[in-house]
Amino acid sequence: MMIDVAVLLDIALDAVHCGIQRLKTQAVQQVMAKGDRDVATDLDHTIEREILAFLAERTPSIDRFGEESGGNPATPHRWILDPIDGTLNLVHGLPLYGVSLALTDGIRPLLGVISLPALDRTYWAAPGIGAWRDGNPIAPSTVTGLPKAMIAIGDYGTGDDAPERNAVAVALHTALAPVAGKVRMLGSAAVDLALVADGTLDASITLGNRDWDMAAGVAIARAAGAAVTDTDGNPHDSRSLTTIATAPGVTGAVLRILATATTGTRYDRSATAC
Repeated sequence: MMIDVAVLLDIALDAVHCGIQRLKTQAVQQVMAKGDRDVATDLDHTIEREILAFLAERTPSIDRFGEESGGNPATPHRWILDPIDGTLNLVHGLPLYGVSLALTDGIRPLLGVISLPALDRTYWAAPGIGAWRDGNPIAPSTVTGLPKAMIAIGDYGTGDDAPERNAVAVALHTALAPVAGKVRMLGSAAVDLALVADGTLDASITLGNRDWDMAAGVAIARAAGAAVTDTDGNPHDSRSLTTIATAPGVTGAVLRILATATTGTRYDRSATAC
């Protein structure tokens, strides 16, 4: 199927704008348990339903997948939506959350839009169009060396394989503590990746790779000029087990720290992390 990325990016921006208007004008009324120590809200479901309906109307030939409602994840081209990335942040009044929408080819994102309403920032990107925040071009930081770097690490894991993945996360914190400028856990992969793209953060390390969490941010960070890889340094795609986004000046150092942190842990890289 032939696609016009510029046209679809405009549609994605309109779709995300609809969700952001809902986030800005409607309060959470209901919080529902979802899995191990995770929640969804009525707003997650409302925003997902409205955005997917908008996309179905505007792009009926492209399949859609939402975090809350699912969909067909196996078609070559599909929209991937996280209606609220950072739901727990929203519930607790922490202003680090947003709507994340990507178009993928099944392996790599073709475009991405992330809007962070509490920060009043909207990011978008696509190959050939570049990476933008509120109409201004963005680029990763020019920092060189870990002592000056601010690095975000994804949340500790939940679920059956959490002990193994959390052992790696603890080892990673231990390895970074004496050498990194600052380490942060912000609670939203979309926020982490967007902030690497615009140079606010110097690196983001997530020991997992769920499309709805990562695809839009990967598209934006990569188009901005950040390196986006798996732990082994290979280019990131939907089959990667981890999501590492770095400013070019710290890529090698971050990957070496990761190699050190994962040596001797019980992390099974043949398993799917999330």
